[in-house]
Amino acid sequence: METSTEGAAEAPSSEVTPADAPVAVEPAEVAPSVDSAGTGPRVAIAPASLSPSRASDFMQCPLLYRFRVIDRLPEKPSEAATRGTLVHAVLERLFDAPAAERTAPRAKSLIPGQWDRLRESRPEVVELFEDDPQGERLARWLGEAEQLVERWFTLEDPTRLEPAERELFVQAELDSGLMLRGIIDRVDVAPTGEVRIVDYKTGKAPRPEYAEGALFQMKFYALVVWRLKNVVPRRLQLVYLGSGDVLTYDPVLADLERVERKLLALWEAIRQATESGDWRPRPTKLCGWCDHQAHCPEFGGTPPPYPLPVKAGE
Repeated sequence: METSTEGAAEAPSSEVTPADAPVAVEPAEVAPSVDSAGTGPRVAIAPASLSPSRASDFMQCPLLYRFRVIDRLPEKPSEAATRGTLVHAVLERLFDAPAAERTAPRAKSLIPGQWDRLRESRPEVVELFEDDPQGERLARWLGEAEQLVERWFTLEDPTRLEPAERELFVQAELDSGLMLRGIIDRVDVAPTGEVRIVDYKTGKAPRPEYAEGALFQMKFYALVVWRLKNVVPRRLQLVYLGSGDVLTYDPVLADLERVERKLLALWEAIRQATESGDWRPRPTKLCGWCDHQAHCPEFGGTPPPYPLPVKAGE
């Protein structure tokens, strides 16, 4: 990676495209660049925390990180990512029912209501089907969500699960002052006190050689839990609904210490880029899914004026 991390924080390799993951509605890491009424500029704030998504953004492409965190450029919703968000909501709400009632038909019956709630909370997703007056594409899309929900029942038995937490927002401050934050899909706690962190993925599982990149997010969460509770999670579990696979990893303390060192190196690179205004694009095959090609020099675009003060280099 051609940034000031000098290889200390390599991009997590994965065949999973951005569309495979749901849109994570995380607490804002910086103030938006326009006010809530959209009537004028607002002073940008330097990054103050790091989430798995934003860490992955910087490792994938520092300029993408800038566009999302500092410039707060708008992005169009995608069908795949929105479907992932919908499926996550259904699986979360299913656990509101008594164990015996957590069936596949009940889960599928939750989809219309959760779709309505999603449209209310994020009106921009409505534009996904504006060119579908007969509702045929929407019906097919909802059917695909049903298939993902059904597949989950072949991978886990919700009647035997009692999650300790669902959609849990966590944050922890490292000794360095770096604030880590994120949202964990599910936390299971065994009677013996052992902790399992579970994350749902609506895409397909990566090939074995890319598994380490896929686990980056989970190790990030494990680090936060360790810092908060002084407990190393017993198991990290990725449930891939797109392919019907379950990827597990049992971390040890040394894993979390390595992740912490990696994140500190990454944060130092972000700090230097923030102060210098030097955010280098990093072209990869993922550029094809990027909404910001019009602002990217690699595609002949020009980034917006940098909204933060620039410190002169020594």
